[in-house]
Amino acid sequence: MSSGLNLRTALLLLVPPLLWAGNAVVGRLVNTLVPPITLNFLRWALAFLILLPLAGWVLRRGSPLWPHWKRFLLLGLLGVGAYNALQYLALQTSTPLNVTLVASSTPVFMLGIGWLCFGQRVTGRQIAGAVLSIAGVLIVLSRGQWAMLAQVELVVGDLYVLLATLAWAFYSWLLSQPKEPSEIRQDWAAFLMAQIIFGLGWSGMFAAGEWALKADAQITWGWPLAAALLYVAIGPAILAYRCWGLGVQRAGPAIAGFFANLTPLFAALLSAAFLGELPHVYHGVAFALIVGGIVVSSRR
Repeated sequence: MSSGLNLRTALLLLVPPLLWAGNAVVGRLVNTLVPPITLNFLRWALAFLILLPLAGWVLRRGSPLWPHWKRFLLLGLLGVGAYNALQYLALQTSTPLNVTLVASSTPVFMLGIGWLCFGQRVTGRQIAGAVLSIAGVLIVLSRGQWAMLAQVELVVGDLYVLLATLAWAFYSWLLSQPKEPSEIRQDWAAFLMAQIIFGLGWSGMFAAGEWALKADAQITWGWPLAAALLYVAIGPAILAYRCWGLGVQRAGPAIAGFFANLTPLFAALLSAAFLGELPHVYHGVAFALIVGGIVVSSRR
């Protein structure tokens, strides 16, 4: 059950978009080194090895995981097997501007799925918060020049992002509906491991299909790819999922969804840092709008 938004919960929900922004930057950097769906599989395989000493007990025959395997099979599909694989795949055929623009619909998906599938009442404040938050994202994407948005042309990659956003919204709502044993729910490493176990099966099948369909698929091993895999496994995978799961439990999926809109803002700032460019005024305006959307939507 959610208990609303406070400073500690807000800080928890700030960590995932920051790490996910870095994930997008790294995903673009290794674009030519590894196929996108394979990158997702390798990422979670490494995360599995990292978590094994902490949560290997859930693999045992008498573990409380197995009576609830159907739930974790679904969570593994949505959060591990599909979400990032679709995003990495989208970057192959769509521009970063389009990918981030389509992904900015996360709060709308959160509210819509909560209303349609989980009986969640949508308030006027949440709608107002969604408008403010999306406005902030659009300012970042247009770099303060609205005419740039008119140049956007949707391609197949944008469909992948929509599917990824839909998967993430369902995943987040499922997190807010605890049905697994307390031994797993209260152990963050075990809870994530339980998802990864089944998620590796899904992502492995998807990666196998990628290699079967893509004749020129190859992996360029080296320190750049190794460093990238280490980051995406520890940061966006383990740390971000841990913070997101806690934040969703405490604030609820609808409020948490607004924090996801900070990802493109953080991505813009990280890109500016790597390019040596200073932040612009519109970054501050966008940040104020996104935070304003969070505050408005979370007020009781």
